[in-house]
Amino acid sequence: MQVNEGIRAREVRLVDVSGQQLGIMPTREALRISRERQLDLVVVAPNAKPPVCRIMDYGKYKYEQSKREKEARKKQKVITVKEVRLRPNIDQHDLEVKLKNVRRFLAGGDKVKVIIRFRGRQIAYTDAGKKLLNDIAEEVKELGTVEKGAKVEGKQMTMIIAPKQDKPEKQAEKKQPQQQEKEGVQ
Repeated sequence: MQVNEGIRAREVRLVDVSGQQLGIMPTREALRISRERQLDLVVVAPNAKPPVCRIMDYGKYKYEQSKREKEARKKQKVITVKEVRLRPNIDQHDLEVKLKNVRRFLAGGDKVKVIIRFRGRQIAYTDAGKKLLNDIAEEVKELGTVEKGAKVEGKQMTMIIAPKQDKPEKQAEKKQPQQQEKEGVQ
């Protein structure tokens, strides 16, 4: 970004701090005006004819811009894929523990890759593996949707479940009945 003496154009269109246009003038005149106000002359539209310059506090502008970028980075959610590994002949309690983990991952906004590993001759019983994956998908359907269905890869079967994305309107609708119930109790 061109600032103060770094501006190469002979003439510029000058805009003051409040956004009011001061017109087209030589660059030296625009620099003089910005120095009188103890501010910087910054090119905001270099491709315009003549380039548009604004009188502003450049240090403050850069600080606010970096602050906005940091805020935008904070708001971005990195979605990770968590893995849950099982065997086709898993006991009921062990399955419940694995389901609890799947629910926790989905509630946290992460995708879940459910892997069923087959050992030796167990690969002949892929139907049991498919049934197990379908049961898992059915158990967590309120929190997530199946992104990739049951698929055999070598000696394992995988399925990916993505968290459901609630729309802001739906979340608001869910909160309203809860608030009404609370008000009725009080």
